[in-house]
Amino acid sequence: MNYTLLDEHIHRFVSSLKSDPALSHQYIEERQQRVAYYQSYDRQRILNMTPDEVYTYLSQLWAMLIWGNKHYVVDKILSDNTLEGFRLELVNLLYGDADIESRWNHFRKSIKGMGPAMMSEILCHTFPNDYMLWNRRAHIAMDYLGVPNLPTYDYQLTGRVYTYLSQVCKEMAGRLAANGFEDPTLLAVDYFMWDELQVIEKLSDFKKGKEADDAELALQKASLIIPGNEAAKLQKEELEAIVEFKHNDIRDKLAAIGNFLGFKADIEMKVANGAVVDTVWEATIGNMGRVIYVFEVQTNGSIDSLILNLLKAANNPAVQGLVAVSDAKQIERIKKEVAQLTQLSSKLKYWDFKEVLQVHEQFALSFSMINKLGLVPQGF
Repeated sequence: MNYTLLDEHIHRFVSSLKSDPALSHQYIEERQQRVAYYQSYDRQRILNMTPDEVYTYLSQLWAMLIWGNKHYVVDKILSDNTLEGFRLELVNLLYGDADIESRWNHFRKSIKGMGPAMMSEILCHTFPNDYMLWNRRAHIAMDYLGVPNLPTYDYQLTGRVYTYLSQVCKEMAGRLAANGFEDPTLLAVDYFMWDELQVIEKLSDFKKGKEADDAELALQKASLIIPGNEAAKLQKEELEAIVEFKHNDIRDKLAAIGNFLGFKADIEMKVANGAVVDTVWEATIGNMGRVIYVFEVQTNGSIDSLILNLLKAANNPAVQGLVAVSDAKQIERIKKEVAQLTQLSSKLKYWDFKEVLQVHEQFALSFSMINKLGLVPQGF
């Protein structure tokens, strides 16, 4: 990390707040209110949450700003995970006995529809001295400061990487305190990164020209922050987590894109006998029936099950589009395999997963700006 650059911005940030005591007081009060609210949810209160309480708890997250209809998003989280499942996993994430690396990975594997931005925000608001808040703004800020080994994509953000990023933010908090900042929490570090370090608007702008990160390269990055005597033991576990997170992250972002476009989007849906597909976009056309678009994500391993699933899905007359989502190399493999399958080859489309992530980012940015206008009241 470029500490000289960091200190320049810290000095400017602290000086700016000292010259505007009202703004400084507003920031501190905002942070204290958010922390007090989330800390009020101890283990027992979370276990007794009603669906309405879950809505209030999640809808206040900054990560939810991209959604106009927050009720739909929260209802989907509860339907995909059950109320009981959500409550138990949230308690474990916040108050479990295992280290944060294990708790983070377990939550990501167990809960659908909640990614690193929501998870880290809950952790940061509940334990502002221990855990950082990760989102595209934090990514832009850390990249600008030259922080090494940043995850390029959300699926690369394992518990080990999150622990590393939290430690980086603790360094920033320490330097804020050394410059006379009176509230040097990791939540305050997030305010600092938003106010001072947003040198570009879109995360994808600085991804252009960078290396194409696959799971193996992400593992190499993660290994750089693993002590040498532990690396071999943790390597297999870390790689497995990255591969699983990659699949689930792409699956969930495909569903989010469908929602942005106005479709009814679901994940892990049965569309034919023996065919449960990763993501479905569905639209109802008056009284005529349904139109369904099917997406299957391939991140590693054999492509036979993907092809079989798509063949079964093609037998559903409501399915009007079939899309295989993968990286460029695997897409070429899939094309070769289906070339002789006339039932599938004429219908199947292909989408590079990096384009999926880029489209999701652009939609999320656009909708967060539109939703700030408050054109549709919550609860409408």
